[in-house]
Amino acid sequence: MTMNPSYQLSPAGLGDLNPLRAIEKACFPLDAWPMLELIAVLIMPNLVKIKAEVGDNMVGFVGGDAHRFENVGWITTLGVLPQYQRMGIATALLDQCEQQMGMPIVKLTVRRSNLSAQTLYFGRGYQQIDVWKSYYEGGEDGLILQKKL
Repeated sequence: MTMNPSYQLSPAGLGDLNPLRAIEKACFPLDAWPMLELIAVLIMPNLVKIKAEVGDNMVGFVGGDAHRFENVGWITTLGVLPQYQRMGIATALLDQCEQQMGMPIVKLTVRRSNLSAQTLYFGRGYQQIDVWKSYYEGGEDGLILQKKL
């Protein structure tokens, strides 16, 4: 029997660049953000950036961008290292990001083939509202999901 590790959520910063890069590459091999975008998400002041750590190791990350004039928040990325998935970490990151953005509507994009992520999102109250054709690298469609809080 495997025990779920205890994890902590806290704000992420520029010092988390290398672990974030590793998470992006492990979770999104075709779509990992380039270095410049990773730096931007970690230093831009109005973005929500939360990391999950087990011990001293960063194992997950979520980014959120609140579009205040539109009353919509966007989950820009959510990833948990494969060996730490299905332990509640992604759910905790998602819930915390939604709360910190404070928007009445939250949206995100997910690959059509990423069924495990879709299961998480649908289980947290998201519904599909659109499809962006050939949005992802390799031409795969992106499903636009929305949740009203």
